[in-house]
Amino acid sequence: MNPIFPYPSFDYASLNIQTPYYIIDRALIRRNMVILDEVQKRTGCKILLALKAFSTWGVFDEMIPYLAGVTASSLNEARLGADYFGKEIHVYSPAYSMDEMIELCKIADHIVFNSLAQWHSFRGVVENADHHIEIGLRINPEYSEVTQEIYNPCTTRSRFGVRLEGLLDAGPSALDGIDGFHFHTMCQQGSDVLQRTVEVVCERFEPYFKQLKWINFGGGHHITRMGYDVQRLCKIITDFQSKYKLNVILEPGETHVIHTGFLVSTVLDVIENPNGIDVVILDTSAAAHMPDILEMPYTPEILNARRNVEDCDAPLEEGRFKYIIGSKTCLSGDIIGEYMFPKPLKIGDRLVLEDMSQYTTCKNTTFNGIQLPAIVSCDSDSEDGNFRVHRKFDYNDFRNRLS
Repeated sequence: MNPIFPYPSFDYASLNIQTPYYIIDRALIRRNMVILDEVQKRTGCKILLALKAFSTWGVFDEMIPYLAGVTASSLNEARLGADYFGKEIHVYSPAYSMDEMIELCKIADHIVFNSLAQWHSFRGVVENADHHIEIGLRINPEYSEVTQEIYNPCTTRSRFGVRLEGLLDAGPSALDGIDGFHFHTMCQQGSDVLQRTVEVVCERFEPYFKQLKWINFGGGHHITRMGYDVQRLCKIITDFQSKYKLNVILEPGETHVIHTGFLVSTVLDVIENPNGIDVVILDTSAAAHMPDILEMPYTPEILNARRNVEDCDAPLEEGRFKYIIGSKTCLSGDIIGEYMFPKPLKIGDRLVLEDMSQYTTCKNTTFNGIQLPAIVSCDSDSEDGNFRVHRKFDYNDFRNRLS
């Protein structure tokens, strides 16, 4: 059991369907929604679901009553939000094509531009839309505490947002037609980081605030994580809104679904390794089904196991059996991690990988032709689990994405 987050006593591996499968607990989503809704009620801010992190529309019904809408990074995500969420549709992309902009103007409520040049290129299209569209401009405060460069949007090589120098060079009319600012500088971080970031944003861009109606604090806020300082977040928002008379928007992605999903996989083989730790092969893949394991990188928790096998001081219930957990693809580095288990693993055992809602179903691939995991949901508040099989995949899904 994860020592950090108290999951319900529920058997996510009990389904009589072929592994691997993702299983999303709708009761745990509702638990997160209650926290986010409380932030909205206490501050008056809007919270959006960033579809880039979670776009499994089969469980949107658990979110719709609580959130103001969605934010999309592409035309396809915007269409998905319009089709299945039905509230506000906010869009941001580093660049748009004319064809995309024409279609976005049919469904978007807010469009954020990455540069003044893009705004000038498409202003006529936006202003000729058949409904009012709020316009935002992404700014780059050139400040971020994200340590992994791949996730840091404020490096010197960053392609995101207009820097202060760019606004100064554009002159007094730079924000003509712009309703709001958008910045995104965080990744899986707390409200202390947000507070320092907002201070920098205010220091650099405050003279422009009087021309705006709203400001989007972006994503990366781990609001529903245990230990997150929600009180501080609410104070940051209310203080900012009170001082500058701007409405605050948040658009996190994974905070909506952290600690809500699992990936159930079966042990296919156990390989003895006389020179080290025995290796277990699962019917899943870090590269194909859980890409953040390799991109971040990180080692996920597994129910009833312990990561970091070098720490042997605290024994598990029945022993300390060490394994390298590997994937079934041919990529040498497709390793999930090293673990200790209370019992020896054997072929046919099912393992439950934790926290697998975000950046999984929306990022997975069919690399090696590997089978995509089914998508299932359950409700741990229900006596019978109220299981729903939303989608199973087969050869046709692999074939049809190719030519």
